Amino acid sequence: MPVKRNQPKTSARGNHPRRRTTSSNTPSPHLAVGSGSGGSVTASRLSEVPEWKVLVLEAGGLPPQESYVPGLVGLGYFRGNNNWDYVTEPQRHGLRNFVERRGTIPHARVLGGSTTTNGMLYVRGNRLDFDHWADFGNPGWDYDSVLYYFKKAEDYRGRPTSETEQYHGRGGPLVVTPEPNTGKLAQAFLYAGMELGYSVIDPNGRDQIGFAKPEYTICGGLRCSVAQAYLRPALRRNPNLHVLYDAFVYRVLFNKHKRAIGVQYNYRGRVYTAYAKKEVIVSAGALASPKLLMLSGVGPSPHLKHHKLKVVADVPGVGQNLQDHLGVYGLTWTIKPNSVDTLDNVASLEAVQRYVHHRKGPYSAPLGDYGSAWVKVTEGGYSSFPDVQLYLSPAAFNMDMGLFLPHIYGFDRNKYNDYARPLFGRDGFTMNLYLLRPKSRGAVSLRSKRPRDLPVIDPNYMSHPYDVETLIEGIRFAIKVGNCTSLTKRFKAKFHDMIVPGCEGIVFNTDKYWACYIKHMASSFWHPAGTCKMGPDTDPLAVVDNRLRVRGVRGLRVIDASIMPVVVSGNPNAPVIMIAEKGADMIKEDWGIYDHR
Repeated sequence: MPVKRNQPKTSARGNHPRRRTTSSNTPSPHLAVGSGSGGSVTASRLSEVPEWKVLVLEAGGLPPQESYVPGLVGLGYFRGNNNWDYVTEPQRHGLRNFVERRGTIPHARVLGGSTTTNGMLYVRGNRLDFDHWADFGNPGWDYDSVLYYFKKAEDYRGRPTSETEQYHGRGGPLVVTPEPNTGKLAQAFLYAGMELGYSVIDPNGRDQIGFAKPEYTICGGLRCSVAQAYLRPALRRNPNLHVLYDAFVYRVLFNKHKRAIGVQYNYRGRVYTAYAKKEVIVSAGALASPKLLMLSGVGPSPHLKHHKLKVVADVPGVGQNLQDHLGVYGLTWTIKPNSVDTLDNVASLEAVQRYVHHRKGPYSAPLGDYGSAWVKVTEGGYSSFPDVQLYLSPAAFNMDMGLFLPHIYGFDRNKYNDYARPLFGRDGFTMNLYLLRPKSRGAVSLRSKRPRDLPVIDPNYMSHPYDVETLIEGIRFAIKVGNCTSLTKRFKAKFHDMIVPGCEGIVFNTDKYWACYIKHMASSFWHPAGTCKMGPDTDPLAVVDNRLRVRGVRGLRVIDASIMPVVVSGNPNAPVIMIAEKGADMIKEDWGIYDHR
Protein backbone atom coordinates (compact mmCIF):
# COMPACT_ATOMS: atom_id res chain seq x y z
CA MET A 1 0.00 0.00 0.00
CA PRO A 2 1.54 3.34 -1.00
CA VAL A 3 2.33 5.93 1.63
CA LYS A 4 1.08 9.42 0.85
CA ARG A 5 3.17 12.04 2.61
CA ASN A 6 0.46 14.67 2.46
CA GLN A 7 -2.91 14.27 4.15
CA PRO A 8 -6.59 14.46 3.22
CA LYS A 9 -8.40 17.74 3.53
CA THR A 10 -10.59 18.32 6.55
CA SER A 11 -13.20 20.76 7.68
CA ALA A 12 -16.06 21.71 9.93
CA ARG A 13 -19.44 22.57 8.46
CA GLY A 14 -22.71 22.37 10.37
CA ASN A 15 -22.90 19.87 13.18
CA HIS A 16 -19.93 17.71 12.21
CA PRO A 17 -16.58 17.92 10.48
CA ARG A 18 -16.93 18.00 6.71
CA ARG A 19 -14.47 18.93 3.98
CA ARG A 20 -12.80 22.34 4.20
CA THR A 21 -10.18 23.58 1.80
CA THR A 22 -6.89 23.76 3.63
CA SER A 23 -3.19 23.36 2.93
CA SER A 24 -2.64 19.61 3.28
CA ASN A 25 1.16 19.88 3.26
CA THR A 26 1.43 22.26 6.19
CA PRO A 27 2.45 20.49 9.41
CA SER A 28 0.21 21.09 12.43
CA PRO A 29 1.91 22.41 15.54
CA HIS A 30 -0.21 19.93 17.53
CA LEU A 31 -1.73 16.63 16.51
CA ALA A 32 -4.18 14.68 18.69
CA VAL A 33 -4.90 10.98 18.25
CA GLY A 34 -8.47 10.26 19.40
CA SER A 35 -11.55 12.46 19.79
CA GLY A 36 -12.83 11.19 23.14
CA SER A 37 -12.81 12.96 26.49
CA GLY A 38 -9.06 13.53 26.27
CA GLY A 39 -8.52 14.37 22.61
CA SER A 40 -11.54 16.58 21.93
CA VAL A 41 -11.05 18.70 25.01
CA THR A 42 -7.29 19.10 24.54
CA ALA A 43 -7.54 19.93 20.85
CA SER A 44 -10.38 22.39 21.36
CA ARG A 45 -8.44 24.26 24.04
CA LEU A 46 -5.21 24.29 22.01
CA SER A 47 -7.10 25.75 19.04
CA GLU A 48 -7.77 28.83 21.19
CA VAL A 49 -4.24 29.88 20.21
CA PRO A 50 -4.93 31.37 16.75
CA GLU A 51 -1.46 30.71 15.33
CA TRP A 52 -1.56 27.01 16.19
CA LYS A 53 -3.07 24.68 13.63
CA VAL A 54 -4.49 21.64 15.46
CA LEU A 55 -5.39 18.35 13.80
CA VAL A 56 -7.52 15.62 15.42
CA LEU A 57 -7.48 12.10 13.97
CA GLU A 58 -10.36 9.81 14.96
CA ALA A 59 -10.58 6.14 13.95
CA GLY A 60 -14.38 6.07 14.15
CA GLY A 61 -17.07 7.77 12.16
CA LEU A 62 -19.85 10.24 12.90
CA PRO A 63 -22.22 9.58 15.80
CA PRO A 64 -25.44 7.84 14.78
CA GLN A 65 -28.60 9.87 15.23
CA GLU A 66 -29.92 7.63 18.02
CA SER A 67 -26.83 8.38 20.14
CA TYR A 68 -28.16 11.89 20.81
CA VAL A 69 -31.31 10.56 22.49
CA PRO A 70 -30.65 9.92 26.21
CA GLY A 71 -33.50 7.44 26.46
CA LEU A 72 -31.83 5.21 23.85
CA VAL A 73 -28.53 5.04 25.74
CA GLY A 74 -28.50 1.23 25.82
CA LEU A 75 -28.02 1.00 22.06
CA GLY A 76 -24.45 2.22 22.43
CA TYR A 77 -23.49 -0.85 24.45
CA PHE A 78 -24.05 -3.39 21.69
CA ARG A 79 -20.86 -4.96 20.47
CA GLY A 80 -20.08 -3.97 16.91
CA ASN A 81 -22.18 -0.80 17.22
CA ASN A 82 -19.59 2.00 17.06
CA ASN A 83 -17.19 0.28 19.42
CA TRP A 84 -13.96 -1.70 19.27
CA ASP A 85 -15.42 -5.04 20.38
CA TYR A 86 -12.78 -5.44 23.06
CA VAL A 87 -12.86 -8.66 25.08
CA THR A 88 -10.49 -9.65 27.84
CA GLU A 89 -8.32 -12.70 27.97
CA PRO A 90 -9.86 -15.67 29.86
CA GLN A 91 -9.74 -14.79 33.55
CA ARG A 92 -8.10 -17.31 35.85
CA HIS A 93 -9.77 -16.11 39.04
CA GLY A 94 -13.33 -15.42 37.92
CA LEU A 95 -15.90 -14.77 35.16
CA ARG A 96 -17.00 -18.40 35.41
CA ASN A 97 -20.47 -17.72 34.01
CA PHE A 98 -19.15 -15.80 31.01
CA VAL A 99 -18.32 -17.19 27.58
CA GLU A 100 -14.75 -18.50 27.71
CA ARG A 101 -14.40 -16.58 31.00
CA ARG A 102 -13.92 -13.38 29.01
CA GLY A 103 -15.37 -9.97 29.78
CA THR A 104 -16.54 -7.39 27.25
CA ILE A 105 -15.34 -3.77 27.28
CA PRO A 106 -17.32 -1.81 24.65
CA HIS A 107 -15.01 1.19 24.25
CA ALA A 108 -16.41 3.53 21.63
CA ARG A 109 -15.04 3.94 18.12
CA VAL A 110 -16.85 7.10 17.06
CA LEU A 111 -16.41 10.86 17.05
CA GLY A 112 -16.63 11.93 20.69
CA GLY A 113 -15.34 8.58 21.92
CA SER A 114 -17.14 6.99 24.85
CA THR A 115 -18.96 10.26 25.62
CA THR A 116 -21.06 9.41 22.54
CA THR A 117 -22.10 6.00 23.88
CA ASN A 118 -21.72 6.02 27.67
CA GLY A 119 -24.40 6.33 30.36
CA MET A 120 -23.84 10.13 30.57
CA LEU A 121 -23.24 9.99 34.34
CA TYR A 122 -21.19 12.89 35.65
CA VAL A 123 -19.12 11.76 38.64
CA ARG A 124 -15.78 13.32 39.53
CA GLY A 125 -14.60 10.81 42.10
CA ASN A 126 -13.41 11.44 45.64
CA ARG A 127 -11.16 14.31 46.65
CA LEU A 128 -8.78 11.78 48.21
CA ASP A 129 -8.30 10.16 44.79
CA PHE A 130 -6.49 13.25 43.59
CA ASP A 131 -4.70 13.95 46.86
CA HIS A 132 -3.25 10.44 46.59
CA TRP A 133 -2.15 11.11 43.01
CA ALA A 134 -0.13 14.04 44.36
CA ASP A 135 1.20 11.93 47.24
CA PHE A 136 2.52 9.41 44.70
CA GLY A 137 4.92 12.08 43.45
CA ASN A 138 2.74 14.10 41.07
CA PRO A 139 2.72 17.73 42.27
CA GLY A 140 -0.16 19.83 41.01
CA TRP A 141 -2.66 16.95 40.90
CA ASP A 142 -4.12 17.28 44.42
CA TYR A 143 -7.83 18.00 44.74
CA ASP A 144 -7.46 21.70 45.47
CA SER A 145 -5.40 22.08 42.30
CA VAL A 146 -7.65 20.09 39.96
CA LEU A 147 -10.96 21.51 41.25
CA TYR A 148 -10.35 24.59 39.12
CA TYR A 149 -10.38 22.44 35.97
CA PHE A 150 -13.50 20.52 36.96
CA LYS A 151 -15.23 23.86 37.37
CA LYS A 152 -13.74 25.31 34.18
CA ALA A 153 -15.24 22.47 32.16
CA GLU A 154 -18.67 22.51 33.78
CA ASP A 155 -21.90 24.33 33.08
CA TYR A 156 -23.90 23.11 36.05
CA ARG A 157 -27.67 23.41 35.66
CA GLY A 158 -28.60 22.45 39.22
CA ARG A 159 -29.95 24.80 41.84
CA PRO A 160 -27.25 26.72 43.69
CA THR A 161 -26.87 25.97 47.38
CA SER A 162 -24.59 27.55 49.93
CA GLU A 163 -23.00 24.18 50.69
CA THR A 164 -22.15 23.01 47.17
CA GLU A 165 -22.05 26.04 44.86
CA GLN A 166 -18.31 26.55 45.43
CA TYR A 167 -17.66 23.11 43.92
CA HIS A 168 -19.51 23.71 40.66
CA GLY A 169 -18.78 25.66 37.52
CA ARG A 170 -21.22 27.76 35.54
CA GLY A 171 -20.82 28.60 31.88
CA GLY A 172 -18.27 25.95 30.89
CA PRO A 173 -18.61 23.86 27.74
CA LEU A 174 -19.95 20.68 29.39
CA VAL A 175 -23.57 20.87 30.50
CA VAL A 176 -24.26 18.89 33.70
CA THR A 177 -27.94 18.42 34.54
CA PRO A 178 -29.23 16.81 37.74
CA GLU A 179 -32.06 14.34 37.21
CA PRO A 180 -35.06 16.71 37.24
CA ASN A 181 -37.66 14.16 38.33
CA THR A 182 -37.12 11.61 41.07
CA GLY A 183 -39.43 8.67 40.48
CA LYS A 184 -41.06 6.54 43.14
CA LEU A 185 -38.41 3.83 43.06
CA ALA A 186 -35.46 6.23 43.12
CA GLN A 187 -37.10 8.15 45.98
CA ALA A 188 -37.51 4.91 47.94
CA PHE A 189 -33.82 4.16 47.31
CA LEU A 190 -32.85 7.55 48.77
CA TYR A 191 -35.15 6.96 51.76
CA ALA A 192 -33.50 3.57 52.28
CA GLY A 193 -30.17 5.33 52.56
CA MET A 194 -31.60 7.66 55.19
CA GLU A 195 -33.01 4.67 57.09
CA LEU A 196 -29.46 3.36 57.26
CA GLY A 197 -28.10 6.68 58.49
CA TYR A 198 -26.79 8.16 55.23
CA SER A 199 -27.43 11.61 53.82
CA VAL A 200 -28.66 12.50 50.35
CA ILE A 201 -25.65 14.22 48.83
CA ASP A 202 -24.38 16.15 45.85
CA PRO A 203 -21.91 13.50 44.63
CA ASN A 204 -19.65 16.17 43.16
CA GLY A 205 -19.69 18.40 46.20
CA ARG A 206 -17.70 18.30 49.42
CA ASP A 207 -18.54 14.76 50.55
CA GLN A 208 -18.99 11.61 48.51
CA ILE A 209 -20.23 9.18 51.18
CA GLY A 210 -24.00 8.93 50.86
CA PHE A 211 -26.90 8.40 48.46
CA ALA A 212 -27.55 10.58 45.44
CA LYS A 213 -29.72 11.28 42.44
CA PRO A 214 -27.81 11.00 39.16
CA GLU A 215 -26.29 13.96 37.38
CA TYR A 216 -26.07 13.65 33.60
CA THR A 217 -24.19 15.29 30.74
CA ILE A 218 -27.46 16.22 29.04
CA CYS A 219 -28.41 19.57 27.56
CA GLY A 220 -31.94 20.39 26.45
CA GLY A 221 -32.91 16.74 26.19
CA LEU A 222 -29.85 15.80 24.10
CA ARG A 223 -26.64 13.97 25.00
CA CYS A 224 -23.83 16.42 25.68
CA SER A 225 -20.80 14.53 24.37
CA VAL A 226 -17.39 16.20 24.11
CA ALA A 227 -17.93 16.29 20.34
CA GLN A 228 -21.00 18.46 20.95
CA ALA A 229 -19.67 20.42 23.93
CA TYR A 230 -16.11 21.08 22.75
CA LEU A 231 -15.39 20.12 19.13
CA ARG A 232 -18.51 21.48 17.48
CA PRO A 233 -18.30 25.04 18.93
CA ALA A 234 -14.51 25.14 18.48
CA LEU A 235 -14.79 24.08 14.83
CA ARG A 236 -17.25 26.87 14.19
CA ARG A 237 -15.17 29.43 16.06
CA ASN A 238 -11.58 28.47 15.26
CA PRO A 239 -10.57 27.94 11.61
CA ASN A 240 -7.23 26.51 12.80
CA LEU A 241 -8.91 23.35 14.19
CA HIS A 242 -9.28 20.40 11.83
CA VAL A 243 -10.83 16.99 12.44
CA LEU A 244 -10.49 13.90 10.28
CA TYR A 245 -12.65 10.93 11.21
CA ASP A 246 -12.34 7.38 9.86
CA ALA A 247 -8.59 7.89 10.21
CA PHE A 248 -6.89 4.87 11.82
CA VAL A 249 -3.49 5.77 13.27
CA TYR A 250 -0.81 3.11 12.82
CA ARG A 251 2.11 4.59 14.73
CA VAL A 252 3.79 7.71 16.06
CA LEU A 253 6.86 8.75 14.06
CA PHE A 254 10.13 9.87 15.67
CA ASN A 255 13.26 11.54 14.32
CA LYS A 256 16.81 10.47 15.18
CA HIS A 257 16.68 12.60 18.33
CA LYS A 258 13.69 10.62 19.63
CA ARG A 259 11.34 13.49 19.10
CA ALA A 260 7.78 12.77 17.96
CA ILE A 261 7.33 14.44 14.57
CA GLY A 262 3.98 13.04 13.43
CA VAL A 263 1.92 9.92 12.83
CA GLN A 264 1.21 7.45 10.09
CA TYR A 265 -2.47 6.66 9.54
CA ASN A 266 -4.87 4.96 7.18
CA TYR A 267 -7.73 6.86 5.63
CA ARG A 268 -10.10 5.14 3.21
CA GLY A 269 -7.60 2.46 2.33
CA ARG A 270 -4.57 4.70 1.79
CA VAL A 271 -1.73 5.39 4.19
CA TYR A 272 -0.82 9.00 4.93
CA THR A 273 1.62 10.85 7.13
CA ALA A 274 0.62 13.85 9.24
CA TYR A 275 3.38 15.93 10.80
CA ALA A 276 3.42 17.88 14.05
CA LYS A 277 5.83 20.77 14.54
CA LYS A 278 5.41 20.92 18.30
CA GLU A 279 3.73 17.88 19.90
CA VAL A 280 1.77 14.70 19.33
CA ILE A 281 -0.94 14.03 21.92
CA VAL A 282 -2.12 10.43 22.32
CA SER A 283 -5.67 10.26 23.65
CA ALA A 284 -6.80 6.86 22.42
CA GLY A 285 -7.95 5.53 25.80
CA ALA A 286 -6.55 3.18 28.41
CA LEU A 287 -6.55 0.19 26.06
CA ALA A 288 -5.50 1.76 22.76
CA SER A 289 -2.98 4.37 23.98
CA PRO A 290 -0.47 1.83 25.34
CA LYS A 291 -0.94 -0.25 22.19
CA LEU A 292 -0.12 2.75 20.00
CA LEU A 293 2.94 3.62 22.07
CA MET A 294 4.26 0.07 21.79
CA LEU A 295 3.62 -0.10 18.04
CA SER A 296 5.64 3.13 17.85
CA GLY A 297 8.61 1.63 19.68
CA VAL A 298 7.91 3.04 23.14
CA GLY A 299 7.39 0.36 25.77
CA PRO A 300 8.99 -2.64 27.48
CA SER A 301 12.03 -3.48 25.36
CA PRO A 302 11.74 -7.30 25.61
CA HIS A 303 8.10 -7.18 24.52
CA LEU A 304 8.87 -4.90 21.56
CA LYS A 305 11.76 -7.06 20.45
CA HIS A 306 9.57 -10.15 20.71
CA HIS A 307 7.31 -8.56 18.08
CA LYS A 308 10.30 -7.40 16.01
CA LEU A 309 9.59 -3.73 16.61
CA LYS A 310 12.36 -1.14 16.68
CA VAL A 311 12.87 0.15 20.22
CA VAL A 312 12.78 3.94 20.39
CA ALA A 313 12.57 4.11 24.18
CA ASP A 314 12.55 1.33 26.78
CA VAL A 315 9.64 2.34 29.03
CA PRO A 316 8.71 -0.77 31.07
CA GLY A 317 5.46 0.65 32.44
CA VAL A 318 3.65 1.00 29.11
CA GLY A 319 0.62 -1.30 29.29
CA GLN A 320 1.19 -2.22 32.92
CA ASN A 321 -0.87 -1.14 35.96
CA LEU A 322 -4.21 -1.91 34.25
CA GLN A 323 -7.07 -1.31 36.68
CA ASP A 324 -10.80 -1.60 36.15
CA HIS A 325 -13.89 -1.23 38.30
CA LEU A 326 -15.13 -4.76 38.88
CA GLY A 327 -18.93 -4.94 38.65
CA VAL A 328 -21.14 -7.56 40.30
CA TYR A 329 -24.19 -8.33 38.19
CA GLY A 330 -27.49 -10.07 38.92
CA LEU A 331 -28.32 -8.64 42.38
CA THR A 332 -32.02 -8.19 41.70
CA TRP A 333 -35.30 -7.77 43.60
CA THR A 334 -38.85 -8.47 42.50
CA ILE A 335 -41.60 -5.98 43.40
CA LYS A 336 -45.37 -6.03 43.30
CA PRO A 337 -46.87 -5.62 39.83
CA ASN A 338 -47.52 -2.12 38.48
CA SER A 339 -45.94 -0.39 41.47
CA VAL A 340 -43.59 1.58 39.19
CA ASP A 341 -43.72 2.67 35.58
CA THR A 342 -42.41 -0.12 33.41
CA LEU A 343 -40.32 0.41 30.30
CA ASP A 344 -43.39 -0.55 28.28
CA ASN A 345 -45.25 2.44 29.73
CA VAL A 346 -42.53 5.01 29.16
CA ALA A 347 -41.93 3.74 25.60
CA SER A 348 -45.38 4.81 24.46
CA LEU A 349 -46.15 6.67 21.24
CA GLU A 350 -47.14 9.71 23.29
CA ALA A 351 -43.71 9.72 24.97
CA VAL A 352 -41.96 9.45 21.62
CA GLN A 353 -43.97 12.33 20.15
CA ARG A 354 -43.33 14.49 23.19
CA TYR A 355 -39.61 13.95 22.81
CA VAL A 356 -39.51 14.47 19.05
CA HIS A 357 -41.42 17.76 19.21
CA HIS A 358 -40.31 19.20 22.57
CA ARG A 359 -37.25 17.23 23.79
CA LYS A 360 -39.25 16.51 26.93
CA GLY A 361 -40.55 13.42 28.65
CA PRO A 362 -38.94 10.10 29.55
CA TYR A 363 -36.66 9.99 26.49
CA SER A 364 -34.91 13.19 27.58
CA ALA A 365 -32.98 11.12 30.18
CA PRO A 366 -32.12 7.44 30.60
CA LEU A 367 -35.42 5.57 30.88
CA GLY A 368 -36.55 4.73 34.40
CA ASP A 369 -35.46 5.46 37.96
CA TYR A 370 -31.77 5.53 38.84
CA GLY A 371 -29.71 6.35 41.90
CA SER A 372 -26.23 5.87 43.33
CA ALA A 373 -24.70 5.27 46.72
CA TRP A 374 -21.05 5.55 47.71
CA VAL A 375 -20.30 3.72 50.93
CA LYS A 376 -17.40 2.37 52.93
CA VAL A 377 -17.95 -1.28 53.86
CA THR A 378 -14.49 -2.20 55.16
CA GLU A 379 -12.70 -1.34 58.40
CA GLY A 380 -9.76 1.04 58.64
CA GLY A 381 -8.57 3.85 56.43
CA TYR A 382 -10.33 7.14 55.75
CA SER A 383 -13.99 7.15 56.77
CA SER A 384 -14.73 9.58 53.92
CA PHE A 385 -13.23 7.28 51.26
CA PRO A 386 -15.85 4.86 49.84
CA ASP A 387 -14.75 1.47 48.58
CA VAL A 388 -17.91 0.39 46.73
CA GLN A 389 -20.69 2.04 44.75
CA LEU A 390 -24.27 0.86 44.33
CA TYR A 391 -26.11 1.82 41.18
CA LEU A 392 -29.89 1.40 41.16
CA SER A 393 -31.24 0.18 37.83
CA PRO A 394 -35.02 0.23 37.24
CA ALA A 395 -35.49 -3.32 35.98
CA ALA A 396 -34.94 -6.84 37.17
CA PHE A 397 -32.02 -8.78 35.75
CA ASN A 398 -34.35 -10.37 33.20
CA MET A 399 -35.49 -7.10 31.64
CA ASP A 400 -34.87 -8.26 28.06
CA MET A 401 -35.91 -11.90 28.49
CA GLY A 402 -32.32 -12.91 27.81
CA LEU A 403 -32.26 -11.51 24.28
CA PHE A 404 -29.54 -8.86 24.54
CA LEU A 405 -27.85 -8.71 27.96
CA PRO A 406 -25.90 -11.95 27.50
CA HIS A 407 -24.49 -10.57 24.26
CA ILE A 408 -23.65 -7.14 25.71
CA TYR A 409 -21.88 -8.47 28.81
CA GLY A 410 -20.63 -11.79 27.44
CA PHE A 411 -22.67 -14.07 29.71
CA ASP A 412 -23.01 -17.72 28.89
CA ARG A 413 -26.58 -17.63 27.61
CA ASN A 414 -27.62 -20.95 29.17
CA LYS A 415 -26.31 -20.03 32.59
CA TYR A 416 -27.82 -16.57 32.35
CA ASN A 417 -31.22 -18.02 31.49
CA ASP A 418 -31.02 -20.63 34.25
CA TYR A 419 -30.53 -17.87 36.80
CA ALA A 420 -32.86 -15.25 35.31
CA ARG A 421 -35.72 -17.42 33.97
CA PRO A 422 -37.77 -17.28 37.22
CA LEU A 423 -37.78 -13.48 36.84
CA PHE A 424 -39.24 -13.43 33.34
CA GLY A 425 -42.40 -11.31 33.21
CA ARG A 426 -41.97 -9.91 36.74
CA ASP A 427 -41.40 -6.29 37.76
CA GLY A 428 -38.31 -5.55 39.75
CA PHE A 429 -35.10 -3.59 40.12
CA THR A 430 -31.39 -4.34 40.20
CA MET A 431 -28.54 -2.93 42.27
CA ASN A 432 -25.29 -3.06 40.34
CA LEU A 433 -22.37 -3.15 42.74
CA TYR A 434 -18.88 -2.19 41.77
CA LEU A 435 -15.50 -2.04 43.43
CA LEU A 436 -14.09 1.48 43.41
CA ARG A 437 -10.43 0.85 44.26
CA PRO A 438 -9.40 -2.65 43.18
CA LYS A 439 -6.03 -3.97 44.26
CA SER A 440 -5.75 -6.45 41.39
CA ARG A 441 -3.55 -5.27 38.55
CA GLY A 442 -3.44 -6.43 34.96
CA ALA A 443 -1.79 -5.45 31.69
CA VAL A 444 -2.34 -4.53 28.07
CA SER A 445 0.11 -5.98 25.56
CA LEU A 446 0.49 -6.41 21.81
CA ARG A 447 -1.10 -9.32 20.02
CA SER A 448 1.18 -8.73 17.05
CA LYS A 449 2.95 -5.89 15.25
CA ARG A 450 -0.05 -5.43 12.94
CA PRO A 451 -1.82 -2.17 13.88
CA ARG A 452 -5.29 -3.54 13.11
CA ASP A 453 -5.00 -6.38 15.62
CA LEU A 454 -6.70 -5.64 18.93
CA PRO A 455 -4.44 -5.66 22.00
CA VAL A 456 -4.22 -8.46 24.53
CA ILE A 457 -6.23 -7.28 27.55
CA ASP A 458 -5.72 -9.12 30.83
CA PRO A 459 -7.21 -7.23 33.79
CA ASN A 460 -6.30 -10.13 36.10
CA TYR A 461 -9.59 -9.63 37.94
CA MET A 462 -9.82 -10.89 41.52
CA SER A 463 -6.15 -11.85 41.69
CA HIS A 464 -5.90 -9.91 44.97
CA PRO A 465 -8.05 -11.31 47.81
CA TYR A 466 -9.03 -7.81 48.96
CA ASP A 467 -11.25 -7.36 45.92
CA VAL A 468 -13.49 -10.36 46.62
CA GLU A 469 -13.53 -9.69 50.37
CA THR A 470 -14.65 -6.10 49.83
CA LEU A 471 -17.34 -7.08 47.33
CA ILE A 472 -18.74 -9.63 49.80
CA GLU A 473 -19.28 -6.79 52.25
CA GLY A 474 -20.72 -4.71 49.43
CA ILE A 475 -23.30 -7.40 48.62
CA ARG A 476 -24.32 -7.57 52.27
CA PHE A 477 -24.79 -3.80 52.26
CA ALA A 478 -26.89 -3.96 49.07
CA ILE A 479 -29.16 -6.54 50.70
CA LYS A 480 -29.55 -4.24 53.71
CA VAL A 481 -30.67 -1.49 51.38
CA GLY A 482 -33.15 -3.81 49.67
CA ASN A 483 -34.54 -4.86 53.06
CA CYS A 484 -35.31 -1.29 54.16
CA THR A 485 -38.98 -0.55 54.80
CA SER A 486 -39.11 2.12 52.10
CA LEU A 487 -38.65 -0.69 49.57
CA THR A 488 -40.24 -3.68 51.29
CA LYS A 489 -43.38 -1.97 52.60
CA ARG A 490 -44.32 0.08 49.54
CA PHE A 491 -43.02 -2.17 46.78
CA LYS A 492 -42.95 -5.58 48.50
CA ALA A 493 -39.33 -5.87 47.38
CA LYS A 494 -37.95 -9.41 47.66
CA PHE A 495 -34.40 -10.43 46.85
CA HIS A 496 -33.97 -13.02 44.08
CA ASP A 497 -32.28 -15.67 46.19
CA MET A 498 -31.98 -18.42 43.61
CA ILE A 499 -28.61 -20.16 43.81
CA VAL A 500 -26.45 -18.91 40.96
CA PRO A 501 -25.30 -21.61 38.51
CA GLY A 502 -21.91 -22.93 39.62
CA CYS A 503 -22.47 -22.40 43.35
CA GLU A 504 -24.82 -25.30 44.01
CA GLY A 505 -24.06 -27.11 47.26
CA ILE A 506 -22.81 -23.97 49.06
CA VAL A 507 -24.99 -22.61 51.85
CA PHE A 508 -26.75 -19.44 50.70
CA ASN A 509 -25.80 -16.11 52.30
CA THR A 510 -22.50 -17.32 53.71
CA ASP A 511 -19.22 -15.59 52.87
CA LYS A 512 -18.26 -18.70 50.92
CA TYR A 513 -21.42 -18.47 48.84
CA TRP A 514 -20.98 -14.79 48.05
CA ALA A 515 -17.34 -15.35 47.12
CA CYS A 516 -18.53 -18.03 44.71
CA TYR A 517 -21.24 -15.70 43.39
CA ILE A 518 -18.68 -12.96 42.70
CA LYS A 519 -16.33 -15.32 40.89
CA HIS A 520 -19.19 -16.39 38.64
CA MET A 521 -21.12 -13.12 38.14
CA ALA A 522 -18.59 -10.26 38.33
CA SER A 523 -16.94 -8.72 35.29
CA SER A 524 -15.79 -5.39 33.90
CA PHE A 525 -17.76 -2.24 34.70
CA TRP A 526 -16.08 -0.78 31.59
CA HIS A 527 -13.77 1.71 33.33
CA PRO A 528 -10.18 0.62 32.51
CA ALA A 529 -7.41 3.01 33.53
CA GLY A 530 -3.78 3.30 34.54
CA THR A 531 -1.88 1.76 31.61
CA CYS A 532 0.35 4.82 30.96
CA LYS A 533 0.76 5.70 34.59
CA MET A 534 1.75 9.17 35.74
CA GLY A 535 4.57 9.16 38.27
CA PRO A 536 8.01 10.43 39.28
CA ASP A 537 11.37 9.22 37.94
CA THR A 538 11.70 6.93 40.95
CA ASP A 539 8.63 4.93 39.91
CA PRO A 540 9.79 2.15 37.57
CA LEU A 541 6.31 1.80 36.04
CA ALA A 542 5.74 5.52 35.41
CA VAL A 543 5.16 6.29 31.72
CA VAL A 544 4.43 10.02 31.88
CA ASP A 545 5.62 12.71 34.27
CA ASN A 546 3.36 15.10 36.12
CA ARG A 547 3.11 17.24 32.98
CA LEU A 548 1.94 14.17 31.02
CA ARG A 549 5.12 13.97 28.91
CA VAL A 550 6.16 10.46 27.88
CA ARG A 551 9.49 9.40 29.34
CA GLY A 552 12.44 8.62 27.11
CA VAL A 553 11.22 10.71 24.17
CA ARG A 554 10.33 14.32 23.39
CA GLY A 555 7.29 15.98 21.89
CA LEU A 556 4.85 13.27 22.99
CA ARG A 557 2.17 13.35 25.70
CA VAL A 558 -0.63 11.05 26.77
CA ILE A 559 -3.89 12.64 27.91
CA ASP A 560 -6.62 10.16 28.83
CA ALA A 561 -7.59 7.67 31.56
CA SER A 562 -4.41 5.68 31.03
CA ILE A 563 -2.36 8.26 32.97
CA MET A 564 -4.29 7.74 36.21
CA PRO A 565 -1.93 6.28 38.83
CA VAL A 566 -5.00 4.80 40.54
CA VAL A 567 -8.50 4.66 39.07
CA VAL A 568 -10.91 7.20 40.53
CA SER A 569 -13.86 6.42 42.81
CA GLY A 570 -16.52 6.81 40.17
CA ASN A 571 -17.14 6.98 36.43
CA PRO A 572 -13.95 8.21 34.71
CA ASN A 573 -15.45 10.55 32.09
CA ALA A 574 -15.48 13.73 34.21
CA PRO A 575 -11.94 13.14 35.56
CA VAL A 576 -10.58 12.61 32.03
CA ILE A 577 -12.15 15.87 30.90
CA MET A 578 -10.45 17.53 33.88
CA ILE A 579 -7.13 15.88 32.92
CA ALA A 580 -7.50 17.23 29.38
CA GLU A 581 -8.35 20.74 30.54
CA LYS A 582 -5.27 20.73 32.77
CA GLY A 583 -3.14 19.05 30.13
CA ALA A 584 -4.04 21.68 27.54
CA ASP A 585 -2.99 24.44 29.93
CA MET A 586 0.30 22.63 30.56
CA ILE A 587 1.01 22.44 26.83
CA LYS A 588 0.26 26.14 26.43
CA GLU A 589 2.49 27.02 29.38
CA ASP A 590 5.37 24.88 28.11
CA TRP A 591 5.22 26.79 24.81
CA GLY A 592 5.01 30.20 26.47
CA ILE A 593 1.24 30.72 26.29
CA TYR A 594 -0.39 31.62 29.60
CA ASP A 595 -4.12 31.78 30.24
CA HIS A 596 -5.21 34.09 33.02
CA ARG A 597 -7.46 32.40 35.56
